[in-house]
Amino acid sequence: MFFRLIVLTILSLSITLISCNQVIIKKEPKVSTEVKTLPAIPEYMYFAGEKIILKDWDIRERLDREILVNTYFQSATSLIIKRSNRWFPILERLLKKSNIHSDFKYLAVIESALVEQATSQVGAQGFWQFMPFTAKEFNLTINDEVDERLDVTKSTKAACAYLKTAKEKLNDWVLTAAAYNRGIHGVLQDKTWQKAKSYFDLEQNEETARYVFRILAIKLILENPDKYGFNIPVEHRYPSLKTTSIKIKQSISNLAEWSISKGINIKILRKLNPWIKTTRLTIKNKYYTLLLPLNTENLKPYHNY
Repeated sequence: MFFRLIVLTILSLSITLISCNQVIIKKEPKVSTEVKTLPAIPEYMYFAGEKIILKDWDIRERLDREILVNTYFQSATSLIIKRSNRWFPILERLLKKSNIHSDFKYLAVIESALVEQATSQVGAQGFWQFMPFTAKEFNLTINDEVDERLDVTKSTKAACAYLKTAKEKLNDWVLTAAAYNRGIHGVLQDKTWQKAKSYFDLEQNEETARYVFRILAIKLILENPDKYGFNIPVEHRYPSLKTTSIKIKQSISNLAEWSISKGINIKILRKLNPWIKTTRLTIKNKYYTLLLPLNTENLKPYHNY
């Protein structure tokens, strides 16, 4: 009788433990395997006014890879589409002013995803991802207080200067785009030893080999977002910021106090002027232009709402 009682007790405990385990263990959520139908890759497209034939199987597959990567990285590409509504008009105006084709705004996209303060692992920063030594070559100031790589207007002008130089030496806009990644000298070297004339005939390192295709893919998607499954209404995209500018010709020792005197705060000041690194601005041999929100802009201290 005692033995039967022990057995029954053990069985009861086992059943309880099994029951508890069943409660703790959760089923893995089902992963959707539904794949949207993407547009067929066209037989040709244009970049910077140059016609690119897309019939070769190698070219098509390399482009297909970048289309798939950007299409199915939905959160990142959705944010790019939203940001482009704010930044493309500015970039297009600056590119046109420098006689650079507007398609080069897509180069800024793949460099930074249109994040003003984008920083790479090797120290490149801004929309155009200038390294410190290259930035100084193109007269972008970098010191303890400011970093003009984060000034969209000044860095875009510097990028245009680089692209102009590359175009003069390479005489081809597609190779010019590749040179932004590989360097002008690197592209010339590749062309020489491979005896190639086109980017699409070059064997290059992995990053440069993908670089132009990434630009082409993002152009296809951003020009026709609905076709690639990005149905983002205009009202959900980020609006252009209405600003006014003020020239600073005298040093400001405390930007937080100065911002408050202008009816904003330092958070808003840095939002519009991300190139400011500290709480002061020292004027020596040049003046700076600060952007401030217009009174009608919904960018103000929270307590003012």
